[in-house]
Amino acid sequence: MVIHPIEPIYDKSSKILILGSFPSVKSREEGFFYGHKQNRFWKVVSGIFEEEEPESIEEKKSLLIRNKIALWDVIQSCDIVGSSDSSITNVVPNDLSVILNTADIKAIYVNGKTALKYYVKYTEPVIKRPAICLPSTSPANAAWNMEKLLSAWKIIKKY
Repeated sequence: MVIHPIEPIYDKSSKILILGSFPSVKSREEGFFYGHKQNRFWKVVSGIFEEEEPESIEEKKSLLIRNKIALWDVIQSCDIVGSSDSSITNVVPNDLSVILNTADIKAIYVNGKTALKYYVKYTEPVIKRPAICLPSTSPANAAWNMEKLLSAWKIIKKY
């Protein structure tokens, strides 16, 4: 059983919530979201908002807060082998009320199909809000190049 080690990023001005599934080994080691250098999350988000790609954890947090983005994961704890989404079992979902009771979240997005699967199974029945699935920024999603990712993800600028 692995417990999610990263606190959610949000404040009262957050308008959108982006949820991943569960942090990779690299992210857990780094202590922050999307820590694997080949994951394109930070490149995509900074590209959409026409900002420089953040390097440090503080720069990443600032990018999110400045652009009214809350960030967390669907899963609070689970059994997982390495970073393999397909190995996830014994899921305990995160309680999103901590974010939803603080911020006026206008839309919820999930980063990839694994996050969507667990969101639909565990979270949506509780909070009664659908999530919009965006293509995964993971390097494993090689079918989506940067141009396609930026085009799909630009919807997050709506709010």
